[in-house]
Amino acid sequence: MAIILLVSCLFIEKKIELQTITLFLFILAILQVFVLQYFFKNQLKNETIQLNLNRRINELKATLEASEKIIEHKSIYLANMSYEVRTPLNTVLGMLNMLKQTGLDDDQKAQVEIAEYSSKHLLQLVNMVTENADAETGNLKLNLLAIDLKSDLSHLFKVFEYQAWEKGLEFDFEFLYEEKDTFSVLGDSAKIQQVLINLINNAIKFTNQGKISVIVDQSIGIDDDQIVTFYIKDTGIGMRQEEVKRIFNNASNPHNPSMIRDYRGGGIGLSISYQLIKLMGGELKLESKENEGSTFYFSLQLKKTLNIEAENIALKPILQDKFNVLVAEDNRTNQKVIKFLLERQGADCTFVKNGIEAVELYKILDFDMVFMDIYMPDMDGYQATKAIQETEKYAHKNTPIIAVSASAFEEDITNAKLAGIDEFLAKPIQTDRLKELLIKYSKKDKETSI
Repeated sequence: MAIILLVSCLFIEKKIELQTITLFLFILAILQVFVLQYFFKNQLKNETIQLNLNRRINELKATLEASEKIIEHKSIYLANMSYEVRTPLNTVLGMLNMLKQTGLDDDQKAQVEIAEYSSKHLLQLVNMVTENADAETGNLKLNLLAIDLKSDLSHLFKVFEYQAWEKGLEFDFEFLYEEKDTFSVLGDSAKIQQVLINLINNAIKFTNQGKISVIVDQSIGIDDDQIVTFYIKDTGIGMRQEEVKRIFNNASNPHNPSMIRDYRGGGIGLSISYQLIKLMGGELKLESKENEGSTFYFSLQLKKTLNIEAENIALKPILQDKFNVLVAEDNRTNQKVIKFLLERQGADCTFVKNGIEAVELYKILDFDMVFMDIYMPDMDGYQATKAIQETEKYAHKNTPIIAVSASAFEEDITNAKLAGIDEFLAKPIQTDRLKELLIKYSKKDKETSI
């Protein structure tokens, strides 16, 4: 418009001729057509790109929703599987524990011991599956406790000693340490054992003749830390160096499907072991020679702690005064197991089979503690806990409520805390943990009464 006004002024002042003006306006019109064409073409292109982007975003959203549903179904499946396996395992281990207290001869004791170790081994395999799921989601956490490696691992190695003997293999294990050292170490015993289970299982699986050796070297200490190195040696089929390199290249990526095919089927266990050792601050190493054998090894730097040996009071009840316990458990066999464990510690037990009965009986009788199974018919443990806490008796006594469940996922523990439950006890029930809770709350009751 400015150019047209300028040209008009020049024409009025007769400084430019009409023919020149006409030619100029014609050229200007052509230029405008090209500019408009370019503009609309780019606009159409941008709209097309935007449309494709929106379509792609919608497709990705749909894919993400489908993936989230798959993950959710997988988590539910793992939770159900863990619960279903842990429940009968609780019964098996409880019954074996009861059987050990009877008058058995040496052969029978050995047989019961094998069955107990094998059951614990099965429990470790269940834990391995759930730990693998946690590893995929990045939810693995360390549970550091004071542990005596020789005491803890000797029982585990006995399981594999029997397995090796059945295959005609020699099996030995050795703990290297200075006699003057009287300390335990802070570590995650469950994860260390899980790694050893995977590695020793592979060693036995791929050794047809010869020997399996396990060495735990605790002889190197640096100030307040202890360097503990674990060696698992076999005289099995071994591997070529290129196979060794490929295993650890794949082990660093647990999602790599080729890992499953490595080490002739042992890849899943190796992958999770690699991740667990890395989580604990170590690194899994392997030396192998084809047809001669393999040695897996890893080192962990663990904090030293005092090694105070507890007095052996396994057969002495820890509860000296009368201590009444209400147990809500719908499984009759599990009732027997819990009854055995509690009565050995001096507790008097009263059982109900669902949450409704637990609430009604709590209103009538006086109890010092309540053990509440989370999953029960009619009324679950969460609902029963809430109903108990709404009673006048609970407002006065504040009775400790302990959740008991074979489903020991983080979500269950969190939900128990949100429901106002004081503690969480996982099945199979560990005697030490049970003692700890009984001592803690029996002392609390005494302090309250004083």
